[in-house]
Amino acid sequence: MSYDILKSHKTFKGMTHFCEHDAPSTKTKMKFSCFLPCPVEEINSALIWLSGLTCNEENFITKAGAQNFLKNTKTMILCPDTSPRDLTIPGADDDYDFGAGASFYVNATTAPYKDHYKMYDYIVKDLIGLLKDDFSVSKVSLFGHSMGGHGALTLGLRNPEIFKSVSAFSPIVNPTNCPWGQKALSGYLGDNPDGWKNSDACELLKRHQHPHPILIDQGLDDSFYPEQLLTDNFSTAAKEFGQAVTVNKRSGHDHSYYFISTFIEDHIKFHLSALDQQ
Repeated sequence: MSYDILKSHKTFKGMTHFCEHDAPSTKTKMKFSCFLPCPVEEINSALIWLSGLTCNEENFITKAGAQNFLKNTKTMILCPDTSPRDLTIPGADDDYDFGAGASFYVNATTAPYKDHYKMYDYIVKDLIGLLKDDFSVSKVSLFGHSMGGHGALTLGLRNPEIFKSVSAFSPIVNPTNCPWGQKALSGYLGDNPDGWKNSDACELLKRHQHPHPILIDQGLDDSFYPEQLLTDNFSTAAKEFGQAVTVNKRSGHDHSYYFISTFIEDHIKFHLSALDQQ
């Protein structure tokens, strides 16, 4: 086993674990949580959840209620932390939207982040390798929230051969055109906006489509919806470049886990169908 279990909780008929492992891509220890609905040897597919700004490996697994909708399946869920931690990088802990807890799931190319902030590789190489080697998983789907929704869309569009389906809650779909994204991408990737395009879902749609429909849920009372998330830009680009997408705009819902927990069953059913688990 290539990871250590730090604590465990019996959950429905399975187990929720909080784990730590050595990550080759980040050259650090990284934490993740996971829910195993059945014995390890029976697991045959996985969901990866990418959390948003300020979150870690605990937020989704403790708040979303996903375990209830996976309890009678052979599909596990794995939730990584949102960045490397405890690196003593100057300024990395100063702002909620950059540095620790705010990796934007990119491979940083600028100092002092380029040596450890390799979160794109961490997901598509380290975690996919861990799922294959430790759990014998061959089918994986990907989803996330806010910054993690951005991560799910960009990683999913760039790696359709890895991720069987993609969905997102309140994703940052066009980070090259919003304050959160411009701050993060310039800080991690440098000042040339042309170098940001591979980390922008709307830009990626010009060159990449996922073979299966993408599902997005967006709360209309989300305070970040007009300025930061730019959900409609993805709908427009998807229509222009031929990506099938369903965008559910949910009246009265905000950006919180109250919103996520309300519709998490829909997303899990969406992914189980793609993973042939229904």
